[in-house]
Amino acid sequence: MANPSVKHWQDPVNLILGLWLIASPWILEYQAETYALWSAVCLGVLIAATAIAALFRVKAWEEWANLVLGVCAVASPWVLRFSESVAATWNSVIIGIVIAALALWALGTDRDIGGWWSPAT
Repeated sequence: MANPSVKHWQDPVNLILGLWLIASPWILEYQAETYALWSAVCLGVLIAATAIAALFRVKAWEEWANLVLGVCAVASPWVLRFSESVAATWNSVIIGIVIAALALWALGTDRDIGGWWSPAT
């Protein structure tokens, strides 16, 4: 029988952050900004899907994917040219930093996926 416990507390947090990204254009009222809207929704879906996969079976690629997606979220306001939308920019940057930091935390502390900060056992 599968173990029902969550290995990384970061994964449910990433799921919540991904769902927030999906909903944030309407909550923060920047849904009229096409590129900001699609960036938030697409990145949110990818982050939530990766988090769901990590809830069932932790693999290093899931954390690396979240790191990349977090960096993409940070860069997206300037790459997709919606940085003039303050709410969309701050939302994307803050969520991206948090997601990238959580991925680095999981990668660094879990010896099963290469943790370099874990004490030797």
